[in-house]
Amino acid sequence: QVQLVESGGGLVQAGGSLRLSCAASRNIFSFNGMGWYRQAPGKQRELVSSITSSGITNYADSVKGRFTISRDSANAKNTVYLQMNSLKPEDTAVYYCHAFTRSYAYWGQGTQVTVSS
Repeated sequence: QVQLVESGGGLVQAGGSLRLSCAASRNIFSFNGMGWYRQAPGKQRELVSSITSSGITNYADSVKGRFTISRDSANAKNTVYLQMNSLKPEDTAVYYCHAFTRSYAYWGQGTQVTVSS
């Protein structure tokens, strides 16, 4: 059973920063890719950023230049991060960690990010 545990969400003022963490219960390189999605109230879940096992990153246009995805597998950390800078009120959402293999997709429980204006 794969577990993805997010942390780092919270309330921040516009222009501020947060760093989300996603700790996986197994080696992150065992996944074909990992990423972050978000879902705002009344909206569909959308991809924010992803990183493949080979290190190729992808960002939604709305966060390019502001968010950075990274990973740390040293010392069995098995963690993927999302550094979020210059936050805007429209970034307010529940952020979900996602990981996938050829056969399965896994989701974390989500962490709330609220950006006040």
